[in-house]
Amino acid sequence: MASDNEHHGPDPEEALRLIPPDPVKEELFKPEEIIPKCKVYVHKDDEYRLAEILALQMKKGKPFHYVHYVEFNKRLDEWIPEQKIDFHRPMFLPKPPEPPKKEHHHTKKQTKKKSTKKMTKKEKELAAASVAASSTATPSGTPAPDDHHVDLDNLNVQGIRKEEDKLTREQEIEKLRTGGSMAQVANNQLASIRNFSKVIIGNHEVEPWYFSPYPLELTEEDCLYICDFSLSYFGSRKQFERFRAKCTLKHPPGNEIYRDDYVSFFEIDGRKQRTWCRNLCLLSKLFLDHKTLYYDVDPFLFYCMTRRDEHGHHLVGYFSKEKESADGYNVACILTLPQHQRHGYGKLLIQFSYELSKKEGKLGSPEKPLSDLGLLSYRAYWAETLTKLLVENKLTETSIEEISHMTSMTTTDILHTLQTMNMLKYYKGQHIICLTDQAVENYKRMLQKKKHVLDPAKLIWKPPVFTASQLRFGW
Repeated sequence: MASDNEHHGPDPEEALRLIPPDPVKEELFKPEEIIPKCKVYVHKDDEYRLAEILALQMKKGKPFHYVHYVEFNKRLDEWIPEQKIDFHRPMFLPKPPEPPKKEHHHTKKQTKKKSTKKMTKKEKELAAASVAASSTATPSGTPAPDDHHVDLDNLNVQGIRKEEDKLTREQEIEKLRTGGSMAQVANNQLASIRNFSKVIIGNHEVEPWYFSPYPLELTEEDCLYICDFSLSYFGSRKQFERFRAKCTLKHPPGNEIYRDDYVSFFEIDGRKQRTWCRNLCLLSKLFLDHKTLYYDVDPFLFYCMTRRDEHGHHLVGYFSKEKESADGYNVACILTLPQHQRHGYGKLLIQFSYELSKKEGKLGSPEKPLSDLGLLSYRAYWAETLTKLLVENKLTETSIEEISHMTSMTTTDILHTLQTMNMLKYYKGQHIICLTDQAVENYKRMLQKKKHVLDPAKLIWKPPVFTASQLRFGW
């Protein structure tokens, strides 16, 4: 995840603008001259920041501007009153669009190069698996003979498409409708503007990060109230309190398939509990930028993690999973609610998804592309899992395929993690796994933290079987 003040290499002209110039006595522009995509200086946290104007809206007769602070995380975008704009510092108008480039005729050489058949994702996975199967892990670093070589630099763990492989908007929508993906096409300008400034979830007050398509009449209230048991939403506090007084639901509306002294997990079928699951998707869209097809929840199962108290089971996080994934994904979308983040719940969600994959006897990987926080969580989980496995079992000789079988992780994810940890070496035509001193130190620190780990013996669950009609969309 990019931190709130992480920079992404602006051009020199933009870098100069980030340093606010001294104000002048006269106003340099008028409010009516402000247009979308222009940049102005805005008063924020006792300093002036360069901000891009994204939209204008009248609230109770007063103008408000939705701004994105240049070189700051998108999560900090917000509505500001016109008074926060500094009219005594310059305004920068948007650059005119560049003219479309003329297409050049391809040479015979270029045409021939383009016609070369590319390996599909499945073929790359099989190739990596076949080569990795003979890779051995040894602390002493003893190699085994092999003539193959895996292109580790091109492991596409994030699942980002290259420019030439990208689909058109129509193709992407069709893929979403037929493939059951939870990713959403977000080219709409409306989807870039956050529509709530505050959300009350149970006893927690949370600031949302992104737009979510709640009913339009609720956005006029500026604050959204959500019941943390039923996930029903209200624009009025009085309505919310009246509903809570009558609500009898004390846990997610599904089967509890795991419970220990720390957390519980519930399995909810999107086809049987459409309203609840749609409300869950609407809630999660407030905190996930690329999420979600919130209305078509039929092809998904939702696994919700809760914490118990005297009032009931309170939702902490969840992940969704396709009932039948053609790409072998074991997670479609995953989220820990912001009020519960940085407490280790994300790793518990990930561990639970792999425990389900072990029960199914399948390899699993999350749907791509991952969000910034999701990718960080998965990398940390993969690293801890592999380190723990290699150190505790004192594996002197094993293959990537055997590690994959023990963890239910794909060979691509394993190779990527080992390479990131600098534990994968190429020696005499063979990839070998070497435990580094840093990995052993990380394992010792991991033991000292004493984090909660799920107990697979407490998982009471059998892989569900669905008929063809149950896998269809409900529309």
